[in-house]
Amino acid sequence: MKKVLIVDDEPSIITLLAFNLEKEGYSVKTASDGLEGYELAATNQYDFIILDLMLPSMDGMDICKKLRQEKVNTPILMLTAKDDELEKIIGLELGADDYMTKPFSPREVLARMKAIMRRIGEPTDTAESDHANEAADEEEKVQVGEIVIYPHQYEVLVRGDSIELTPKEFELLLYMTKRLNRILSREQLLNAIWNFDYAGETRIVDVHISHLREKIEVDTKNPEYIRTVRGFGYKFEAPKV
Repeated sequence: MKKVLIVDDEPSIITLLAFNLEKEGYSVKTASDGLEGYELAATNQYDFIILDLMLPSMDGMDICKKLRQEKVNTPILMLTAKDDELEKIIGLELGADDYMTKPFSPREVLARMKAIMRRIGEPTDTAESDHANEAADEEEKVQVGEIVIYPHQYEVLVRGDSIELTPKEFELLLYMTKRLNRILSREQLLNAIWNFDYAGETRIVDVHISHLREKIEVDTKNPEYIRTVRGFGYKFEAPKV
């Protein structure tokens, strides 16, 4: 049975979500205080976290940021009463997997959860995991120029040095390196990495590309790896020798 943590300070939201999730067969744990929610998420294993933005003691942004810093990679769906593009970008940049604005329907929450879990991949039993890991070891390293990615270790080396990436930056880098020299539109990247069509909000992609360039390029004004293709999107290239 999959375990879901709901962190929200509105009793009606908790009741509504818990009822519908339990009806779908999920085991649900709830918290109405930010600090309590953070401690539960940091010390227990959950398959999914539904996290409100505005919380007492510790807000959702801080919870998300601390969990990702501590390598807690449980999928997070952030909830907020605000419909603000900047907050969406910040929440996704801090490592949230998706973002929903209140009010919402429980059916939509369930659909988003299932879409995110499908993209990440369903957990397998131990025997299957061992077999998958052995197969993955053969192709675990992705290298382009002086960038080396170890997908299963969640590690990236640039010019021999390990760099810190947010979960979304890591996914974006891996996705682009596996499609070397292909022009990728902002819409394509948005759908592939966030698995949701934020109409008119492709700026989220530009923000992440900018941050990636700061971490992998020697000169961000003259990038060697991530090229902008005007009018289309971006292309990841191996630097010319």
